Amino acid sequence: MGTCAGCRREVAIPEAHGYCRLCRAQATWAGKAAGTTGRDRVLLPFLRQVTHQQLFFANLQRPRNGGPPVGKAGRRALRVKPLPTAPPPATHWHQPELSTAARDFGRFDRRHADLDNPRLVRARKEALALGETRGWTRWITSDVDRALVIVLSGHSEGEVIRYSELFPPLRSRGLSVVHTAEVLGRLGLFIDDRTPSVDRWLARKLHGVAPGIRRTAEDWARTLLDGGPRSQPRAPGTARGYLNEVRPALLDWSNRYDHLREVTRQDILDVRDAVTGKQRESRIVALRSLFRHAKKTGQVFKNPTVRIPIARHAGPVLQPLEQADIDEAVTASTRPHTRLIIALAAVHAARPGMIRALRLDDVDLGNRLITIADHIRPLDDLTHHTLMQWLDYRRTRWPNTANPHLLITQKSAVGHGPVGKLWVTQATRNLPANLERLRVDRQLEEALTHGPDPLHLALVFGIDEKTAIRYAASARQLLDPDIAP
Repeated sequence: MGTCAGCRREVAIPEAHGYCRLCRAQATWAGKAAGTTGRDRVLLPFLRQVTHQQLFFANLQRPRNGGPPVGKAGRRALRVKPLPTAPPPATHWHQPELSTAARDFGRFDRRHADLDNPRLVRARKEALALGETRGWTRWITSDVDRALVIVLSGHSEGEVIRYSELFPPLRSRGLSVVHTAEVLGRLGLFIDDRTPSVDRWLARKLHGVAPGIRRTAEDWARTLLDGGPRSQPRAPGTARGYLNEVRPALLDWSNRYDHLREVTRQDILDVRDAVTGKQRESRIVALRSLFRHAKKTGQVFKNPTVRIPIARHAGPVLQPLEQADIDEAVTASTRPHTRLIIALAAVHAARPGMIRALRLDDVDLGNRLITIADHIRPLDDLTHHTLMQWLDYRRTRWPNTANPHLLITQKSAVGHGPVGKLWVTQATRNLPANLERLRVDRQLEEALTHGPDPLHLALVFGIDEKTAIRYAASARQLLDPDIAP
């Protein structure tokens, strides 16, 4: 033990030096910083400058392996492990799947991505080709590429990816599930394991109905939605309205009967008399549709709804719009697509669904014709002008889109489907002159101008004869109020 000449501590020091190990290490680093090297005689000036106690931690006095630092801290480059010159031999054997277990793609790490996976390479090429065909933006293409790397990096031959596995990780990262599923589906690697919405709807509406009655009602509802061998599909709103009308009767009959064959004419009359007004007509119409389908498919022997009288309630007299309301709707249409939508509704009496379904092939600019719901009509100057404005805007805004519909949005431009329902009615949604009122006013104006002739209305607008008779009756009432409805 002795006293260090530098830090004045009582420590074990060699007699030849007179300084402790920590002070000699401090002097050595000071000498290196000054550019001198050597042993004690060279360090002596630096040892005399050490007059304070040093604090060191274990293994931090000098680099562990000696020499200058490496990597970003020094000039010596890190050694990179050379890549193998040849890939490992491929094998056609793979482990068969023991059980169906959902995979967790949410734990994916980009550092573990296998970009040489043959399924991933093929999928990325397919995504590029599909993006060029659909006019995808570079952001959509990049998102789809990231999603494919996540789900196909560890993919093995024979595996399929389910929607329930695909949706959570992609949605949490803000990636497109629809476009990724489309690419995987084109390669045969995707299975949509979601329960169809129509199945959930039928299960909810027919809950509590007897099994025999439920089978017939479910088959009838699916035929209304999808059509049959000798029947056209009805609108989804019609099918849902019909089932809502007959549901109370089906629940009531399930307490007494096991099948619709047991329903009698008196049961139908009781159901009809249980409601009043317009609902009586609606319920009888829905029950007639149900039993007509059951009779045609051989599920009942006799139709109990035949020859049941019901009074048809005449609707109110249709009234034309005020000019101020029309001007308000025109003022609200400030964009090219809203002006075209209002022109189609106010001039050609097109419904919102017809406007959404219009395609580029339905417009014949050379002959100034437009086809709306399979009905060919001439293009007037107003519609032609707004149509040209929209086509110029569409060509400038989405030059690479492959969507065949006339009206497109930023979302639908990268696909083939129509625009949304709310998007079409957005401009006039809260106005007195909305699209439906503009359509009704146009047909009523035609009846008032050219006379209340149902045949003329059916020829001009391609509407049903009952609808044409209703508009003609309203026009007749407006032209001559003394005529009884």
